[in-house]
Amino acid sequence: MFSELQPSAVWAHFATLCRIPRQSKQEDALRDHLQGWAVQLGLATQVDAAGNLIIRKPASPGREHVPGMVLQGHLDMVCQKNSDSAHDFARDPIKAVLRDGHLIAEDTTLGADNGMGVAMILAVLEDATLTHGPIEALFTVDEEAGMGGAQGLASGVLQGSVMLNLDTEEWGEFYLGCAGGMDVNVSRPGQARPLPAGHEAWRVSLRGLRGGHSGVNIHEERGNAIKLLVRVLHDLARRHPLWLSELQGGTARNALPREAFATVALPAGRGAQLADELLRWQNLLGQELAGVESGLQLNAQAASATQVLSAEDQSIWLNTLHASPHGVRRMSQRVPGVVETSNNLGMVDLKPGGGRCNFMVRSLLDSGSRALADEIVSLWALSGTAAESAGQYPGWTPNPDSALLKLCQQVYRDQFKAESAVQVIHAGLECGIIAAKYPGMDIVSFGPTIRGAHAPGESVDVASVARTWQLLTAILAAHA
Repeated sequence: MFSELQPSAVWAHFATLCRIPRQSKQEDALRDHLQGWAVQLGLATQVDAAGNLIIRKPASPGREHVPGMVLQGHLDMVCQKNSDSAHDFARDPIKAVLRDGHLIAEDTTLGADNGMGVAMILAVLEDATLTHGPIEALFTVDEEAGMGGAQGLASGVLQGSVMLNLDTEEWGEFYLGCAGGMDVNVSRPGQARPLPAGHEAWRVSLRGLRGGHSGVNIHEERGNAIKLLVRVLHDLARRHPLWLSELQGGTARNALPREAFATVALPAGRGAQLADELLRWQNLLGQELAGVESGLQLNAQAASATQVLSAEDQSIWLNTLHASPHGVRRMSQRVPGVVETSNNLGMVDLKPGGGRCNFMVRSLLDSGSRALADEIVSLWALSGTAAESAGQYPGWTPNPDSALLKLCQQVYRDQFKAESAVQVIHAGLECGIIAAKYPGMDIVSFGPTIRGAHAPGESVDVASVARTWQLLTAILAAHA
């Protein structure tokens, strides 16, 4: 299938990325493969202390005087799958299908974020016919799990004065700024108690939500499976003798939770009543989310449990998760139509012996992310629950006078006889971190159209890949 797509070199490299597992913090196999590949091409390589791979390609003949350009992307991908999928991201290749001009992974994430950008950079390194100045390819690691590679990049390693980041998802737009953010990690030990006599366990499932990118899609009011299921459990616990045994939801901090599951105990004989309650809630939530979510399913199956949370722990977890913020906090007053500050309750894992959850906070203002993170920490502190903010990374401040942006816009105009758009994105890009380490570096980001990043069903528009490649090579030739 990949061999049928154009440009063939780009898709051949993307096929390699689909074949070699590349979870965050587990990129070693891919990085080693790419380093060996580059050495065979006669290119200089370097792996820094953070695990980032840098590959350097000399200028094409006659272009040695051109200022160096950095091409940047991240090796890792968000690993999300449907709960009924047997896919193992540590071992199995990504399976994709071509449908209506889009390459799609139906049951898992595709890894087009940021695999398409990486594939294009590899194709540039390989192609001896291109016209360009000196090139440094920077492949970072651990982007999706906390920007670890960019955070660990040392100053003085890169020599280029300009950088193209290939990690955005809307063809025809150049990005000039992005949100920064941080995590809030919550943990609390528990006092388990035996399953009460005369009770039976049920597995309550909330499934069928769209999920998506916690930055790109946060303003669309998609459902958060954790928040919705907690809302249901909170109500049931107020009106019935319900005991909570387990609660799990979400598998990635930067993905909107699509599914959540709880094991609960009720007095024997309450199964039919529970089913009625869940049907009522499914209808209610379906009405509330009409036009946004059409596949929500809420049901219960008989389960087994030997322990439940104590009454105090259950009250603290359900009440505080129910009260915890999620979604858009504030729209930007400086950049119309762009989210300024938001938060994603992305993961929870709760058992009778204790639990933890994660919130990912984003903001165009560093003070905005700190303020919202402090609110979340303060909320959990009311119950004596440990919560700490960690991993703050800076936003990327727009530079409307960017010379590189003007060059990109002119090349786009020349190549496609149309005008491009300039955007600021609420998702986090590594550009802000790199810009802080390399003051004065001129940076622009662009890429092909990707839909559903961070969720199963992720797809990339094949035609936009060809256009992005055309634009990238033309920018390299025009850069002087």
